[in-house]
Amino acid sequence: QVQLVESGGGLVQAGGSLRLSCAASGRTFGTYNMGWFRQAPGKEREFVAAISWSGGRSYADSVRGRFTISRDKGKTTVFLQMNSLKPEDTAVYYCAADPERDGGYDYWGQGTQVTVSS
Repeated sequence: QVQLVESGGGLVQAGGSLRLSCAASGRTFGTYNMGWFRQAPGKEREFVAAISWSGGRSYADSVRGRFTISRDKGKTTVFLQMNSLKPEDTAVYYCAADPERDGGYDYWGQGTQVTVSS
């Protein structure tokens, strides 16, 4: 069982930055693909960014160039650096793990709220 815990959310003004963290409980992410997703009120959950076990990165068009996903060398924490935040980035952000590296995210964190004021 993999437990994921997100942190780093909060309230920020438009144009500001936040850094989200996702920590694994009791194990590393070493061979997992990892992703960040978000869900705004009244909307479906959407993909934000992903990092493969080998370090490859992918981003949603809406965040490319503003957000950066990374993982620490010990592969116990995944980060999402969010710059130039916009009010439309307001959402609950979720970290997810894909252990089989097949595109299916089997484990999810509880989410952290990000609110961007205009």
